[in-house]
Amino acid sequence: MGKIVLYHGSKEIVEKPLYGKGKAYNDYGQGFYCTEHIELAKEWSCNEGIDGFANEYELDTTGLKILNLSGEEYTILHWLALLTENRRFRVSTPVMRRGISWLKEHFSVDISDYDLIIGYRADDSYFSFARAFISNEISLSQLSYAMRLGKLGEQYVLKSEKAFNQIEFKSAQLADNAIYYAKRKMRDDEARNAFFSELEKEDLGGIYMRDIIREEMTGDDARLR
Repeated sequence: MGKIVLYHGSKEIVEKPLYGKGKAYNDYGQGFYCTEHIELAKEWSCNEGIDGFANEYELDTTGLKILNLSGEEYTILHWLALLTENRRFRVSTPVMRRGISWLKEHFSVDISDYDLIIGYRADDSYFSFARAFISNEISLSQLSYAMRLGKLGEQYVLKSEKAFNQIEFKSAQLADNAIYYAKRKMRDDEARNAFFSELEKEDLGGIYMRDIIREEMTGDDARLR
């Protein structure tokens, strides 16, 4: 990959990302979360009533061990297994409990040795899509469709001290809350509305969480591709 340009949305300018900081309950655990798209970084930087910054960096990926969850060897269920391990899920039904247990047992990915992770981002609406699948409310194909709705692209997460040592701050651009919070909310609302429209359709031939458990499907099952 060589050198790549990444952006991190924040309420402040972050000239030196610090290893070992950050929330433990993010999608891939503790790390420094970035995107390739400056407009998305500006959206993520703004909360209601507060301006933010899109911090620009150059990351030298030379020598980094990279986990790309978009690779052919992985499915959306591998991403979902990581989400269940790192994010807080409210488990409300036996189906959810069994689903989370199955994902952790058969689709878990050991990320401890990786310097950089590339994969889906689970904003609030997208987290609800994942929860709907585990609850057996939507099929696997509907989940895959839902994850593409907001055009969030992939996020890049620095996980190791080595990766933190290879990222260099370049600049920061102000993100006007009046513009970018509205864009963020519009993106989320559009994704939710499209998702609810999809939910009205019955995917009678689709694969649901209950099917995966009943048929004992694992990561190498061709039906999941």
